[in-house]
Amino acid sequence: MTQTLIAAVQLTSTPDVATNLASAGSLIERAADSGARLVVLPENVALMGHKETDKLEVAETEGSGPIQDFLAEIAAKYRVWLVGGTIPIRAPSGKVYAASPVYDDEGRRVARYDKIHLFDVDVPGSREQYRESNTIEPGDTPLVFDTPFGRLGVAVCYDLRFPELFRYLAAQGLDILALPSAFTAATGKAHWDVLVRARAVENLCYVVAANQGGTHPNGRETYGHSMVVDPWGSVLAQLGTEPGVALAEVSLRRIEEVRTTFPSLRHRRIGVDRTFSARAG
Repeated sequence: MTQTLIAAVQLTSTPDVATNLASAGSLIERAADSGARLVVLPENVALMGHKETDKLEVAETEGSGPIQDFLAEIAAKYRVWLVGGTIPIRAPSGKVYAASPVYDDEGRRVARYDKIHLFDVDVPGSREQYRESNTIEPGDTPLVFDTPFGRLGVAVCYDLRFPELFRYLAAQGLDILALPSAFTAATGKAHWDVLVRARAVENLCYVVAANQGGTHPNGRETYGHSMVVDPWGSVLAQLGTEPGVALAEVSLRRIEEVRTTFPSLRHRRIGVDRTFSARAG
């Protein structure tokens, strides 16, 4: 399959799981009706709680629970491959993983990525403070795997600031990067566009960046501007701050053309990160 319509879904998630899943379902339906075969949901798709510990109360066991059941069922219903944003999956430590499950178009869970880099930050120029490590257990394994649309990699939000992760994915044959996110309004305004486009340009791949957007009931403001970017850094589709769907066509032929005419990936003289290589081995 050389050409595929893909979609980045943007939400303004709330503290109510049922409301959020219903909103996600409506936008997945819209994407599927438009012809999308691959749909990417944002980080915290099922819950944007009033406090960080709220996610512990709705956390699910791997492979079982209403959020996972919903994602599997809706992928099968609309016959789409679905990157399920992030959902809280219980970790042995008592914390949760910020897990991004991937379902095929029959609703089978075919992969899962756990967010590696945790957002423990005082946001410059605001009163916002985040300590994800208080409730989230970091993952340690990058993900890239075969799909009908090409080699798909998954990363989450704060991961975007660590280029060595994406260079490793590129070395594993990355074609399309799915990036569920919940960038803050302040950091998004400063860095979202340049970081998303940089990851596409550096690795000569498509990036499907699905972000939260708008003002949430807990008072948090997220940047939105979900987007699809091609391997040359061109923005193919982009939203504002309201919920919606960014649709664009990706082409394996386009990836091959760019990598042939501008073969920067073959010109690397510094190896990929040894830590990831050791873990993957």
